Amino acid sequence: MVEQATMIVVAAALIDDQGRILLQQRAPGRSMAGLWEFPGGKMEAGERPETALARELEEELGLAVAAEALVPITFASADLPGGGGRHMLLLLYTCRTWDGMPEALDAAALAWVHPSEMRLLPMPPADIPFIPILEAVLGV
Repeated sequence: MVEQATMIVVAAALIDDQGRILLQQRAPGRSMAGLWEFPGGKMEAGERPETALARELEEELGLAVAAEALVPITFASADLPGGGGRHMLLLLYTCRTWDGMPEALDAAALAWVHPSEMRLLPMPPADIPFIPILEAVLGV
């Protein structure tokens, strides 16, 4: 039996006062370049998910987010592209409060979109199941 390596990834659905969610477009030269995704990233060894996500939001968007502002909502489990038996567990949090204005520090672009608009954007397969959940949470 081959042991499968599981990578834990944390992501945020940053929700503004108009019910829009911030997505970022993966930069050229990266895996899944051009796809729109929720900001976030990999947890480091020994890191709590909320701490990791707050760190990633600072690194990727220049935002200061308190760990207490991150509310766990759902998760996805998927094999990583390229095979090799690698697997990803993607934890999605919602966040409605932060300090700063989002900047594309580690992405090609940013966009504020309503959940229904996400259906029109190319997204990583693990992110797509989050759309109906976010629609339900936002009552749209």
